[in-house]
Amino acid sequence: MKIVFAGTPEFAVSSLRAAARHHEVVGVYTQPDRPAGRGRGLMPSPVKLEAIARGIPVFQPESLKTPEAQQQLRDLQPDLMVVVAYGLILPKAVLAIPTHGCWNVHASLLPRWRGAAPIQRAIQAGDAETGVCLMQMEAGLDTGPVLLRQHTPIQAGELGGSLHDRLAELGAQVLSDGLGLLRAGLKPIPQPQPAQGVTYAHKLDKAEARLDWSDDAQVLERTVRAFNPWPIAEAQLAGERVRIHGALALADNQGKAPGTLLAVGREGIDIACGQGALRLRVLQREGGKAITAADYLNARRNLVVGG
Repeated sequence: MKIVFAGTPEFAVSSLRAAARHHEVVGVYTQPDRPAGRGRGLMPSPVKLEAIARGIPVFQPESLKTPEAQQQLRDLQPDLMVVVAYGLILPKAVLAIPTHGCWNVHASLLPRWRGAAPIQRAIQAGDAETGVCLMQMEAGLDTGPVLLRQHTPIQAGELGGSLHDRLAELGAQVLSDGLGLLRAGLKPIPQPQPAQGVTYAHKLDKAEARLDWSDDAQVLERTVRAFNPWPIAEAQLAGERVRIHGALALADNQGKAPGTLLAVGREGIDIACGQGALRLRVLQREGGKAITAADYLNARRNLVVGG
């Protein structure tokens, strides 16, 4: 079976490996190289690096809407196109090219969290579980019928990064299961998504990372976890802007105004919130690296409780 794979970030690499395990991946589509790093040099995507290492031809069109790009895909004569966090919209004409259409590995339990940032939004919303869906793609945004799905609990204290890694592996497993069924002539039966329970996981914005101490501490803790490793939550602490890599919600704000420094110690720095308090455990000063609260306090011995 000839597969064309389309993906860009690290999340998609495990699925590319699964697609290549028992099938002929005749081409990999990924986003054009983008400037990155301090030197702003052009950097290939993780999927491109994996494809090159496997000797798979790489295609990087700016768009799939042009007749030239669509003919290039047609010339590959794919039986199936697998799409995982590609980042480009697939026009209807592209969806119709592969014999079995296009499959998408999506990191949520559809129809919950359609869109760009399902992993982070699930943590931020306090969902007890999430998962991965293998979806038959159609023209709408993540609206296609689901072929297979796998559930997984969101662990207490789990960060966006660790959940990302777990779902990447789970996505590869779901894709592998689907490809195995297709190879055996048992194509998974598409199950239409229910109309109820639709939510959208909007793209992350760095402006969202600024914590507001008047919010509920539970909400702030989930935001800190969801936005680690990117874009990393940040807040004002006694007149200094800090980035917050690790935090814990506490029940009692001692009746103090939001933003009040309640306590300092080796376990953390407690800040009053609109409801409860947030204990900052791992922080990062401007231009510095992430450090424990104890190390931060060694550098800022002038912090005054109650301020």
